[in-house]
Amino acid sequence: MFTGIIEAVGTIAAITPKGEDVTIKVNTEKLDMMDVKLGDSIATNGVCLTVISLSEMTFSADLSLETLNKTGFLQYQVGDSVNLEKAMLATSRFGGHVVSGHVDGVGEVVERNHVGRAIEFWVRYPRELSKYIAEKGSVTVDGISLTVNALRKDAFRLTIVPHTLSETTIDHFQVGQKVNLEVDVMARYIERLLTSRQDNDQPSSKVTLEFLQQNGFA
Repeated sequence: MFTGIIEAVGTIAAITPKGEDVTIKVNTEKLDMMDVKLGDSIATNGVCLTVISLSEMTFSADLSLETLNKTGFLQYQVGDSVNLEKAMLATSRFGGHVVSGHVDGVGEVVERNHVGRAIEFWVRYPRELSKYIAEKGSVTVDGISLTVNALRKDAFRLTIVPHTLSETTIDHFQVGQKVNLEVDVMARYIERLLTSRQDNDQPSSKVTLEFLQQNGFA
């Protein structure tokens, strides 16, 4: 589990094809690797990856064909910057929102505008995610916990302050760029709870539309 608070910006050092899969090596830059061990999880641009080898300044991870097809990793190249976050500890300060590291869809940056010292982005999202995205709600974009400031039919607006611009990759977002999206996991749990109740509930009343019509009520 993650929080969407980026700890460091790393760089993809190598991409090695392994049949239909790939192994990537990431230079972790200022990310503290002292407490990382084999099998640990590191969110890389919002994708939960398992560490298969590591050094003081790098880690490697396997990406399956499923991950490549469902995230922006299919387009990544050596030298690209990526947002990094280690899995949270039970004792960690919870600064963002609950992030699972499982990408729900790939969005596209469609507008970039300067507003004072901030930058506003409009991000187009897949239609099937629309029911999970709410104004002033949370969304994860390339691993960054962000607030949706406005909505339109097929896109949401983000207002990014200077600190976030300097500590993540978002300052480099350009129109046309693909980004990994994860909706608020709470929205998915609420949906599941409601649909489960609808599926399991049995009518408690014998009053039907036919009964109402027969008795002059409809």
